[in-house]
Formats: sequence, C-alpha cells, structure tokens
Amino acid sequence: MRLALVLGVIGRLLLVFSLAFLAPLAMATWDAVHEVGTWWECAEFAIAACITLVGGLVLRSFSGTAPDFRRAEALAVVAGSWFVVAHFAAIPYFFSGLGYVDAFFESMSGLTTTGATILQDFSQYGRGFFLWRSMTQWFGGLGVIALFVVVLPQLGVAGRQIMFAEGSDATADVISPSVRESARRLWLLYVFLTLCEIMLLHSVAGMTLYESVCHAMTTMSAGGFSPNPASIAGYANPTAEWILTVFMILSGMSFPLIWIGLTRRPKEFLRDGEFRFYILALGTIAITLAVLLAGGLPGEESLRTSLFQSASLISSTGYASVDYAQEPWTDGMRALLVVIMLIGGCAGSAAGGAKSIRALLTLKFMWREFTRVLHPRGVIPLRHRGRAVPEEAMRAILNLVMCYVMTYLAVGVLLALIGNDLVVSFSASLACVGNIGPGFGAVGPMENFATLDPIARYILTLGMWMGRLELIAVLVLLHPHVLRSVRWGASKASAKRA
Repeated sequence: MRLALVLGVIGRLLLVFSLAFLAPLAMATWDAVHEVGTWWECAEFAIAACITLVGGLVLRSFSGTAPDFRRAEALAVVAGSWFVVAHFAAIPYFFSGLGYVDAFFESMSGLTTTGATILQDFSQYGRGFFLWRSMTQWFGGLGVIALFVVVLPQLGVAGRQIMFAEGSDATADVISPSVRESARRLWLLYVFLTLCEIMLLHSVAGMTLYESVCHAMTTMSAGGFSPNPASIAGYANPTAEWILTVFMILSGMSFPLIWIGLTRRPKEFLRDGEFRFYILALGTIAITLAVLLAGGLPGEESLRTSLFQSASLISSTGYASVDYAQEPWTDGMRALLVVIMLIGGCAGSAAGGAKSIRALLTLKFMWREFTRVLHPRGVIPLRHRGRAVPEEAMRAILNLVMCYVMTYLAVGVLLALIGNDLVVSFSASLACVGNIGPGFGAVGPMENFATLDPIARYILTLGMWMGRLELIAVLVLLHPHVLRSVRWGASKASAKRA
C-alpha cells in the first residue's frame, strides 16, 4: 500500500472540502453585520478554510500517477478521508473554545452522522457554528458517499472499490449501469428530499428558515444535531414532529430503492424484503410503545411520540421529542428502544449500524440451521428477493454482525473499566459505534457526553469512525498482509510493471 498515493487523494478531497466553510462564513458575516454575531466567528471559518486549503495542497503534492489503484489503497482512502477530514472540520470548534478531544469528538460525531454531543451551553455559540454542525452531518450522510463515488473515479480510483467500503447491501440494486450516473441520481434525490423537508418545516410547521435548513440537513443525513439544546422537544411543535418522522423514515430507507420506486417500479417497495422487515419492525415497536404509553388505546399524542422515537432510533437519527430516560417511560419500553436500535435502517440509506438486511438474513440463517437439526440431509437455500443468497455473502454478513457485537462489547467493557456504570458504558457504546447518538443514563437524550472521561470520549470517537465505515474497512487495514505492504511510494519493481 503506497501511503503517498493515499495521502495525495485525501489531499484532493480536502481541497474540495475547504469550500464547505464558505456557507457558515457567510452566515457568521451576515450576523456580524447585523450585530447579532461576532466578527471572531467569521474569522474562525475563514482561518479554517485557509488551513484546510493549505493542508489539501500539501497532501496533494505527495500523489503521483497510479494506473493500478488497489483495493487496500481504496479502503485506506475511505478510512483515512473520514479520519483526516474530521480533524480539519474540528478547527472551528477548536477556535470556539473546545479542547482537542472535545472538538474532534464533535466533528467526528457530525461527519459520521452520529449526533452525540459534548456541548452544554448552546447560548455561547453563534448561528454559523450550528449551521456548520448541521452541514457536517449533511456531508456525512448519503451526500458524501455519492460525492466520493463521483469525485474519486476522476482521481483514478475505481468507484466500485469505494462502494465496497460504504455500500452494504448483500444484493444491491443498480439504478444505473454507470457508477458515476448512479451517484449523480442519488445526489439529486438526496438534495430534492432535503429541499422538500425545508419547505414543509418552514411553511407548514412554522419553523424559521434557519431552523428548517438545520433540521432538514440533519434529518436526511440521519444525523440528529439540532440548534436547540433540548432537541425537538424544545420546540413543542407536533406538526414539525410528524414531518420529521416521515423524513426520518425516508432517511432510513434504501435510496436506490426510493429512486427505483419513484421513477420506474412503484411495486418495488412491496417486493423488497428488507423494506418490509424495516417497516414491520418500526410499526410493531411503535404501536407497542404507544399502547404502553397510553395504558390502553393510544391517542394522537402517544402515537406521535412513540412513532417519532422509533423512527429516530431505527434510522439512527437520534432526535428526541421527549426524555425517554424519565417517567412514564419504563425499563421495558427502553428495552424495546434498544431492540430497534440494533435493527437499524436499510442498506443504501443514510442510517448507521449493521443495517436491517443483515438482521433479516441473520434471522433467516438461524431459522435454516434450526430446520437442519430436523432435516440434516436437506438442501435449504437462503433466499432474498427471490434469489438464493450465496454462502460466501452469508459468511461475510455473519462476520460483520459478529464484528459489531464484539466491538459493542469491547467498547462497553473499556468504558466500564475506566469507571462508568454499566448502563452508560454499554448504551454509549451502542449509540456511538452504531452512529445513533443518544444513549441512556448520563448520556441520555437530554444529556450529553461531556461528563465522560476524556479517554472515554476519545474511545467513543474512534468507535464512531469505525462504525460509520462498518468496521471492516478499518479492521482490514490492520491485517498483517496490508501492514507488511505499507511503503511511501511505488517500488522500482512495481514502477517498472506500471
């Protein structure tokens, strides 16, 4: 693996990313001119843009020609991009008074669309600051995935190698034979749904344009950052909650499936087993919670609350319309929330976690193995969407599911060893590695992660990074075969072959 080539590609991405600071810079400048903000906030984003631009130029200077960009290098570009960009995205947070660990935590939480925060006093930050938080999540959702697929092929990186790292559907639908055209269409759909949500929140729910933009970006990205310290509960706006619920459900759906269903085959929604499983799990948990909240036949409020929280957690958005860490929410109801967090959204969506398709196929695999106990000589293929799932694909799915389980446990145990209680340790692990956001106890929906030890916050930051890349893209880089192949540039032998 040629580090110079990997850093060169990351540098080119940084050059593009440096332009993102212009939007919060414009917002901060507007507020400073109208004396509702400070000029220092403008300087923060201007300096951050310059530092990122210079960093991109320096890293880009390392790159050379690479006609044979290899899989390990493509994975290193994906993993390294998230890690490096998160540091540069943290510059405005650092200038706003956060320390390195907190700034890196907040930045990684945004880019991985986790939504966990260490912020306590929201009043000391300007609108440009919160716009930047929302933008990092919007870029970190499907938008940045599509951007990577569009940009990296132009840099000599095969688009399908990158989709190997980010795409996770065992039987992925191709919405276009061209990877670049597929990415363009997904980008258009992502932007279109974001604009629709902005208009509905502003014109129907009565939110300000600024709040509508922030929440639309963090909903479609399944992120969950809000400029209100009490999340959605701080607005007490039932209409907004219904609108956000719809778009949270959409953000947890497969975007290729949405495109195909809207443009060509509407019945595709009903034919897709993962979508049916996703909706069935969401509906079952939401209705059960509504009945438990109401103590009988649920009314509009209990239905809205239960559906909102269920959609928020299954899509890994992490918004909260109520504090489910308090009464009347019981431990049993919170256990149901944990179940829906483990199921997750669909593959090809903006959601984090292990995805519904893997939960569905794992359940089918378990049922098949139970059946084989009764019929040991029977040939019982696993089927999805009318096709047999190859055994090698099923092994990869089970491997990833086990990796998630082991990572959840490992991070939870590490946090407990540092001195946190079990509820905080394991719920924080699930919330960060699964890119969900809020946990329970001291890291609940109305709390934050600032009370945790700096070491714990850094462990969770790495957990967010690994979880967003679905673990394998990071863990495979630690394989001895990859580590032994690491060098700065091409060797003379490989240069001759090239």
